Amino acid sequence: MIGVRTLRGKALFWLPALLVLILVAGMIGPMLAEAQAQTPPSTPAGAQHQGGGEANLKIPDLALVSFGGMNGRVLLQWGLLVCLLGFGFGLVIYQQLKNLPVHQSMREISELIYETCKTYLVTQGKFLLVLWIFIAVIVTFYFGVLQHFTSQQVAIILFFSLVGIGGSYGVAWFGMRINTFANSRTAFASLRGLAFPVYSIPLRAGMSVGMLLISVELLIMLLILLYVPREFAGACFIGFAIGESLGASALRIAGGIFTKIADIGSDLMKIVFNIKEDDARNPGVIADCTGDNAGDSVGPSADGFETYGVTGVALISFIVLAVAQEVVQVQLLVWIFVMRVMMIVASGASYFINDAWARARYGQATRMNFERPLTSLVWITSIVSVVLTYLVSWWLIPGLGDGSLWWKLATVITCGTLAGAIIPEFVKVFTSTESAHVREVVTSAREGGASLDILSGLVAGNFSAYWLGMVIVGLMGSAYLVSRQGMGDLMIAPAVFAFGLVAFGFLGMGPVTIAVDSYGPVTDNAQSVFELSVIEQVPGIKAELRKDHGFDVNFESAKHMLEENDGAGNTFKATAKPVLIGTAVVGATTMIFSIIMVLTHGLTQNLDKLSLLHPPFLLGLITGGAMIYWFTGASTQAVSTGAYRAVEFIKANIKLEGVTKASVTDSKKVVEICTQYAQKGMFNIFLAVFFATLAFAFLEPYFFIGYLISIALFGLYQAVFMANAGGAWDNAKKVVEVDLKEKGTPLHAAVVVGDTVGDPFKDTSSVAMNPVIKFTTLFGLLAVELAVTLTADQGALLSRSLAVVFFVISVVFVWRSFYSMRIKVGAA
Repeated sequence: MIGVRTLRGKALFWLPALLVLILVAGMIGPMLAEAQAQTPPSTPAGAQHQGGGEANLKIPDLALVSFGGMNGRVLLQWGLLVCLLGFGFGLVIYQQLKNLPVHQSMREISELIYETCKTYLVTQGKFLLVLWIFIAVIVTFYFGVLQHFTSQQVAIILFFSLVGIGGSYGVAWFGMRINTFANSRTAFASLRGLAFPVYSIPLRAGMSVGMLLISVELLIMLLILLYVPREFAGACFIGFAIGESLGASALRIAGGIFTKIADIGSDLMKIVFNIKEDDARNPGVIADCTGDNAGDSVGPSADGFETYGVTGVALISFIVLAVAQEVVQVQLLVWIFVMRVMMIVASGASYFINDAWARARYGQATRMNFERPLTSLVWITSIVSVVLTYLVSWWLIPGLGDGSLWWKLATVITCGTLAGAIIPEFVKVFTSTESAHVREVVTSAREGGASLDILSGLVAGNFSAYWLGMVIVGLMGSAYLVSRQGMGDLMIAPAVFAFGLVAFGFLGMGPVTIAVDSYGPVTDNAQSVFELSVIEQVPGIKAELRKDHGFDVNFESAKHMLEENDGAGNTFKATAKPVLIGTAVVGATTMIFSIIMVLTHGLTQNLDKLSLLHPPFLLGLITGGAMIYWFTGASTQAVSTGAYRAVEFIKANIKLEGVTKASVTDSKKVVEICTQYAQKGMFNIFLAVFFATLAFAFLEPYFFIGYLISIALFGLYQAVFMANAGGAWDNAKKVVEVDLKEKGTPLHAAVVVGDTVGDPFKDTSSVAMNPVIKFTTLFGLLAVELAVTLTADQGALLSRSLAVVFFVISVVFVWRSFYSMRIKVGAA
């Protein structure tokens, strides 16, 4: 029997490691100062670089401005305390959930799921370090060779890239660990017959992940801002952001491939053998549960961590590059970071307010609408965040500009904060179990089978892309109009800053956004744990539960409750995806502006090349779309081939007679198949993206700008379309299983097929576009400066030659993503 780990156990080995990294980061300041003093005056770091960029991002002196009697540096030091409190909040909830009652049969299953998750994540951690080598080579060459940084300075930048990877990896591990024991506690809570604990436990687990994630990310960024010398903090921010972006990209892509291989392999057995959902005899179910965490917990946690970091780095870069007055730079930087601290406070307070309301209303209920308190939590947090945005802005920057900019900047952020609540409402229109679009999918499937089921889901996805696109345009347009009211007196390109603040506002209720996203994998696993534990078949179980826990059990009612809650989890997993992809696209605007500032020497030269009249720019726009469609196909191909292998193995080894559970060996073999194809797919995709970024940056800088804009726009609509189409198919199946109770019918078979089509749509291709867009844009900062510097020093011939070499390498991995992954003709 696998015992439950303690907080000091291996399950959380990353926590002390992460704290050590943070402490080391705090000690790096003196080392950098010493390195700076040792740099020869004749060749100062970055002296050869012109026009601004990450090598020259000099953070202003935060002590220049006083806020409420404290200078900016002291004020932000208090923010470190709030981050530690948020971190503590996450650990306290973790401990409380671990101590909740659970039956031994359920605990054993959740611990088996955790062990397989742990094996997967350790493997991915080693693989991440291999991928990091590619980044380290470019960083070393750029900063060490071209920018003449000392070896010590380059080592520190590389260290922060590892901190970024460690942060993404660490919060992903924490999310996976807490979710893999919250699932069994949720399953056990359903036996009592009360609905509120079945809702409360997954949400508490999600809030634990959300609060810890945001707190750790902000803590690291504050340490860089406060304790790394100003001359090198910009480069360290870039290193940190690239590291966390690499970690998120790899974990999101691999997790998305893994989970859908397992999900499809498990689901198809329901049709082939006419067995129930999560049948314990199916060796694919454990892999499916592992995948729920690899794809829906590990991936989103790493993605959320990276999203907050990269958006912050984008705004820091803009402020330093686009705002001329150092005093104004300090005011804006302190304002942004204090706002980020207040977001932690707002999310925590809103959670307790909503919990009190939900407990009062549903505390003793045997049935409840699980979506309703989740919706109210999102709206309460949004309202509290908006109020705090105006109050904090009025307190911190009342005299900024003409004295009215405090409320104008607050209004711009509010556009993004409202998006965090409005976008989920629009997503629910297309994905909720109560949605007319989802009901349309079911109605179509009843008469037209899987064919019409799939077509109706495609319709839902297309309509959702239209409406969400209009919502984003409306909110960004409002921010643009506000930016024209005096912000241009303080900075160049105020509209770009406004768009960055909208992305910042998207994240205004970060812990809650992460919490409702994490709700889904817990509810999904809880249903599986219930079935896999075969608790109904334990001798004397009813008498045991009455004696040990004091309640009578109704197994059918408990299972129905878990299935209903899984539908709510599906819906809110779907609502978080467009928020994150929207943040990536809107935030990419600000990051692309930083590249434009470098290329145009502060918007003073070559502006005519940012036009359709400049052919390379237009060709870049076309190329970006091609890459998005390749990425969609490559990630789906990895799922298709892996699922084929998984189905092949399960059909050959499943035993339905004379056994109650699948062999642990067979279950681990399915996990091994999923891991194998997840890694192969991720490796091909990542290296194709990596070398394509270098190739297009070296080919022509303005071609590259067009390319970045294109992948953001194509990626936005492709991701929203695929995510919501998949969500519609997923919950159409849930309607048939829960509301209509038609499992095992031809209608059920049709919606299961639709769901297997939607699996890679919603949980592989769509969600992975978010970190891929951000990684490409962020790494592009480095790549384009590297290209420009080499061209200036060595001539255009070398750059163009390298572009050809990098492109050929990229195409090799594009080729491999299909031809080395496809299902072989003779495989059957």
